[in-house]
Amino acid sequence: MKDLFSVDGKRVLVTGGSRGIGEMIATGFVENGARVYIASRKSEECERVAAELSKRGSCTAIPADLSSEAGARTLADAIGEKESALHVLVNNAGANWGAPYEDYPDSAWDKVLGLNVKAVFNLTRFCTPLLEKGVREGDPARVINIGSIDGIQAPVLETYAYSASKAAVHHLTRVLATKLAPRKITVNAVAPGPFQSKMMAATLENFKDAIVQSCPMKRIGEPEDMAGVAIYLASRAGAYVTGTVIPVDGGISI
Repeated sequence: MKDLFSVDGKRVLVTGGSRGIGEMIATGFVENGARVYIASRKSEECERVAAELSKRGSCTAIPADLSSEAGARTLADAIGEKESALHVLVNNAGANWGAPYEDYPDSAWDKVLGLNVKAVFNLTRFCTPLLEKGVREGDPARVINIGSIDGIQAPVLETYAYSASKAAVHHLTRVLATKLAPRKITVNAVAPGPFQSKMMAATLENFKDAIVQSCPMKRIGEPEDMAGVAIYLASRAGAYVTGTVIPVDGGISI
């Protein structure tokens, strides 16, 4: 039981790993002995964060644009050139778009659903052969999709495409869990509440006090909260968990 939550030596890919929730998760894996690859569209930022995390463990940057099927395939191929197997895929890269109901643009749907849903499916599909090679006896490979509590409950802000996309991610997680279980790959989703990130910066600047008051635990999330649930799902402790959506929100969604 002493190694129940160990991710030591695992090969992990975190998309959107250069900031926010992705960086929190990547940091947790790096500091617990995993070999981590972070992908981000902004190459300079990706390289900078990877260099910083490399001071604490193993982290490599792979700049990638996941907004197209070709971009997802390129990232999967790049991982395959560096590793013979992948143990954990964290689909975190995403986009948001807020606009009034009357003015909400069609382009928002294309951008947000393309990155938040299609990219999750495409990258998982292209990484499946590597994940199958990462299966160990009693320890399946893992896919962790980052959803949102906005995909569980109606959001306060006018983020129509975002909330719909995250609900889609949650259901896609269940579908993929069913498909990939025979291949010994678990698929789960994490639905974060408010965390300090670039995506949440404006919201927290304007509404932090109200958000804290609405949260049963009276705080916003800390990096350890997000890293902890990812490590649980990726470790032997989470080996029998698949098809779930885990809110990490201090109780807001209840």
